[in-house]
Amino acid sequence: MSDKRAFSQRVLPASPGAVSRRELMAGMAVTPVAAQAAQQRKPAETSPVTGLKGRLPQAQIGDVKLSRMIIGGNQMGGWAHSRDLSYVEQLCKAYYTKPKVFETLALAEQCGINAFLTSNLLIPLVKAYWKTGGKIQFISDNGSGPLLDAIGQSIDVGACSCYIQGGVADRLVQQGDFDQISKALDLIRKSRIPAGIGAHKVETVTACVAKGLRPDYWMKTLHRTDYWSARIEPQNDNIWDVRPEETIACMQGLKEPWIAFKVLAAGAIAPKVGFRYAFENGADFICVGMFDWQIVDDVNLALDVLAGAPKRTRPWCA
Repeated sequence: MSDKRAFSQRVLPASPGAVSRRELMAGMAVTPVAAQAAQQRKPAETSPVTGLKGRLPQAQIGDVKLSRMIIGGNQMGGWAHSRDLSYVEQLCKAYYTKPKVFETLALAEQCGINAFLTSNLLIPLVKAYWKTGGKIQFISDNGSGPLLDAIGQSIDVGACSCYIQGGVADRLVQQGDFDQISKALDLIRKSRIPAGIGAHKVETVTACVAKGLRPDYWMKTLHRTDYWSARIEPQNDNIWDVRPEETIACMQGLKEPWIAFKVLAAGAIAPKVGFRYAFENGADFICVGMFDWQIVDDVNLALDVLAGAPKRTRPWCA
């Protein structure tokens, strides 16, 4: 979704529920006070997690240790992919108040997720969360604004890694602007943090490799295409890896770590199916957008897949 308003500018009601109009108005009246108190609450004050099978294993990209599952920020930013459901943007924004985002990130940390991957637009949100005592690492996609400026901004705030957002990299490759990609990788590496290249199109990866542009990791979409809305033509925010078999074959020959994203096709694929498909077909990490009420179940499902020694032909590269 295109409307990526700064999170700090939102004034929204608290978490949704089945309430009467009178209760809703009363709740809205006290929301600023309640929200301020919740924002000041330390992540350590969150309730103990129940039903969790264990903590996610970690692997390294460069000097950065990352959990095998990373939490994505699309829902929190209000631009979750929703195909033709026009209300989803407003729904996400209404649900994800600042306190709810902080609760979600704190819960993710409790479950062993140690990285939050999102747009540089959410830097103010990340900084605010860190001020509460949160420790989750920030991976920036640098997808908003001039690329090199976004990278500099992300580095300055303390991102543990930066990469060229998939849509941006796809466009630069299509335009033949490999120099911009090279400059971006150089700028990131000067700060001694891992530098990545994102892609929705497998042609973006192969073109970068052909030009000798090898990042510290790839951020490439991967998902099955047997869900009912996976039409290639016409596309309507409904498919992000149109030829997954080509993605799998391409990544098989690359030695750099691979963070797979859109593994659930923005909610169209069941997690137990999408996670296994990603890990068995070569992903070293998965980035998953999750609501707070999904985190424990999703972590448990990822643990089940990883504990079962996924049958993969691509070696673990991280």
